[in-house]
Amino acid sequence: MSRFLFVVPPLTGHVNPTVSVAAELESRGHQVAWVGHPGQVKALLAPGAQLIELDDSVPAALVEDNIEIARKVRGLAALKFLWEDFFLPLARAMVPGVERAVEDFKPDLLVVDQQALAGALVARKKGLNWVTMATTSAGITDPLAPLPKVREWLLECFAQLEREAGLEVTRKIDCSPHAVIVFSTSALVGVDMEFPAHFHFVGPSIQKRNDPTLFPWDALTDQPRILVSLGTVNADRGRRFYQTAVEAFADQPFQVVMVAPDELVPHVPANFVVQKRVPQLDLLPHLNAVVSHAGHNTVCETLAHGLPLVLAPIKDDQPVVAQQVVEAGAGIRVRFGRLSPAELRNAVHTILSDGSYRDAAKRIQASFARAGGESAVATVLENLQ
Repeated sequence: MSRFLFVVPPLTGHVNPTVSVAAELESRGHQVAWVGHPGQVKALLAPGAQLIELDDSVPAALVEDNIEIARKVRGLAALKFLWEDFFLPLARAMVPGVERAVEDFKPDLLVVDQQALAGALVARKKGLNWVTMATTSAGITDPLAPLPKVREWLLECFAQLEREAGLEVTRKIDCSPHAVIVFSTSALVGVDMEFPAHFHFVGPSIQKRNDPTLFPWDALTDQPRILVSLGTVNADRGRRFYQTAVEAFADQPFQVVMVAPDELVPHVPANFVVQKRVPQLDLLPHLNAVVSHAGHNTVCETLAHGLPLVLAPIKDDQPVVAQQVVEAGAGIRVRFGRLSPAELRNAVHTILSDGSYRDAAKRIQASFARAGGESAVATVLENLQ
């Protein structure tokens, strides 16, 4: 039996892939724990999971102090804000707690989210093997390569964290030299891209994750069905988008399941089902297409079910992920901020009627199945501890 410690940030999309991996490890007789912020992490884990808790006030303060700025910035300013005002301060704040977790749990291997930089710093300080989990494929495609000054700024930020920890400067704390787990495949990331041998493309990790969210299954009709969702962190920015979707799809010959706060959709058309949350993995087999913000988890879960997408990226890695889907032929990209009802309606009709989009989604689905998911991840981790 080996002991694996997952180091995660307080973000749903970064925690969810670890749940199935942990379940697979436990089924093989290993012991698993997480170190993270309970307010954002605990509810995502299986009942009885071991969570070594960090101070919830840290991410809460970072969000509260910067929420108004986050709503306004776009493009490179948003990227700089995300790192400078969230991930980098979070790393500094997490280091002491991760160190204590390592001392208490005594892991054989640290499994570190790519944006939970404290895990990489502590692993190197303690002389532990560590693995990077790239929960978004944008994290391994170097989207800043055409912007060398921005890229150099971010690498210097990494170097400063290393100096503060008393470590040799490598400027590579976001990618382990031992193994990098990528929850995607070349069919989506790009067949022409080359990566080091220690990068393992495993597809999405979704097979052993349960979701107790209730859903009105009897409300589903026999019409084609689409899901409209902006994910877990963008709902408050979606008022105009939700209204656009209502105008686009009211009285259309398909049913819409929309994930949105009730107060942002005051008038619900007859062919809509509006829910604050849905059990997405359970719902996807009942759908024909998905309209999304291009969050990596939602995109990969959708493609794992062979469904095409319409994507309206908002910020962060979402434009990169959306472009990967477009280039793979599995979806259409639209403008989040300047989207008209007609444009959105036409995009959905296109992916429903043009079989090439579904064919491309099926190709990616097959590549995900071959990649092995959480079983492949567990084997990589076992071979490294």
